[in-house]
Amino acid sequence: MTVAAREILARLTEIRATDPEAVGKTLAKRRRRPLLQGGGSLFLVAADHPARGVLKVGADPMAMADRGELLQRLLTALGRPGVDGILGTADIIDDLALLGALDGKVVFGSMNRGGLTGFRFELDDRFTAYTVDGIVAAGLDGGKMMVRVADEPEALRTLAACAHAINELSARKLPAMIEVFASAVEDGRVRNRGDADSLIRAITIVSGLGTTSAYLWLKLPVVEDLPRVMRATSLPTLLLGGDPGDDPQATFTSWKQAMELPQVRGLVAGRTLLYPKDGDVARAVDAAAAIVATRARS
Repeated sequence: MTVAAREILARLTEIRATDPEAVGKTLAKRRRRPLLQGGGSLFLVAADHPARGVLKVGADPMAMADRGELLQRLLTALGRPGVDGILGTADIIDDLALLGALDGKVVFGSMNRGGLTGFRFELDDRFTAYTVDGIVAAGLDGGKMMVRVADEPEALRTLAACAHAINELSARKLPAMIEVFASAVEDGRVRNRGDADSLIRAITIVSGLGTTSAYLWLKLPVVEDLPRVMRATSLPTLLLGGDPGDDPQATFTSWKQAMELPQVRGLVAGRTLLYPKDGDVARAVDAAAAIVATRARS
């Protein structure tokens, strides 16, 4: 742990121990902004992975486990031009608020994190994080949820819960961002299908959730034949960053190509930008911001 990361944790722990009301007071004073500005694109940094037990980046299974280091990387990312905001669970959002990093930023609260990665009940994705009331009370700008469409009873329960959350957010005129996967259980593990046909089917199912689609956004993985996939929806869509894997440059190239599609309005990326292979968070974020900016200019 770096000295700066240690100091961040010490400062936050002191506030939390001695003045817990500071979290709510700080969020209440947060300066807000419209969801879209300028060219109408949106670039968010994702930091809701740890709450699902996802700590792995590349070959390091515990990369995101150091909270001070993660926060330090998030502060760097949020301070770069072109970054519109953050997507996270309450622990992350509260920390960043106390650190003064959320003024003038778009903030989405992550809602269903109960489908822990690798567990038997992974498809039963309970809403264990933000509620709609909690999002409103914290003055956040929207809610994000994840749906794995699969031929399993647990997936049906998650679909129904997401429909309810979409209705509650819409009633408050808040956007609901839905991360969509087509999934299947193979050898006792949940696997996401990467073929276009399966994702198209999942998109059409999720797009029909709730009583109105007026405030509905999609968050989709970049798959082969993405232009055909995107023809399945008129909903504004953000690209899913995902794990950088062995070829981060290929990931950046795929983002750039996808920005040409009219439904694609921007990007939500976490590990690819926060834990780049060369360790230069600022450079990775700037490169992604430049890609999103091409969409804004088109």
